[in-house]
Amino acid sequence: MKRPEKKVKKGAPAWMTTFSDMMTLILVFFILLFSMSQIDAARFEAVAESFRNRMIFTGFPSNLDMQNPTENSNPNQNQEGATDFKNNLFDQDVDDLDESTEDNKEELDELLQEVEGYLEENNLQDVISANRTDQGVVLILQERVLFETAEANVKSEGEPFLDKVGLLLTNIPNEVRVEGHTDNRPISTTVYPSNWELSGARASSVIRFILEQHNLDQERFIAVGYGDTRPIAPNDSVENWRRNRRVEIVILEIGQELTSE
Repeated sequence: MKRPEKKVKKGAPAWMTTFSDMMTLILVFFILLFSMSQIDAARFEAVAESFRNRMIFTGFPSNLDMQNPTENSNPNQNQEGATDFKNNLFDQDVDDLDESTEDNKEELDELLQEVEGYLEENNLQDVISANRTDQGVVLILQERVLFETAEANVKSEGEPFLDKVGLLLTNIPNEVRVEGHTDNRPISTTVYPSNWELSGARASSVIRFILEQHNLDQERFIAVGYGDTRPIAPNDSVENWRRNRRVEIVILEIGQELTSE
């Protein structure tokens, strides 16, 4: 006797329906997450600009009055509304940034005063100077307070001042550029074939000492060796040679780029 054939159910299997429902819910969940994420300022401005420049539905005139409402609308009013919304959206962030910048400038002024007081107390004004520029606070250290001639190892006499600088840097978030400079007299040793290597090594030694003594983020620092390309005095006398052999510690204001000039 022939067995009756089993009827095969038509359509998708039951598990596929459940799986499709689950994938749809996951997709909706991620769309919601994306819609609630922070607004990208550049993208928002681009979208707003496209809506301001293109009046939607103006290309198809209608036989009925007021079926094309944009014909009687004032584009300037639309632009003003979008601009006001954008300004209200980002004004708070700008105000917060300005306030943070002003606070940091006051911190740098206080740092400069403290450094000047330290130099005066320890009679270091002849070998170390501090001043304020549009970049931030600049500390200029003469070679003889930090290094032996043609060497890049920090002398013990210069360690207390560098330790003081590191201590002050722990109280502010500013980035720091350390610059090495030499005079124009050529140098050629097995360790430093030219003034380029010597100036870069001295800048690196200063940063390394500060990082070893204090728990600072090394990404805040950059070492730059300028060789003899940026003298502060003509290279025509012993005294001027001494002035040009120096290390400059530039404590940058917030917003300044951590790059060599």
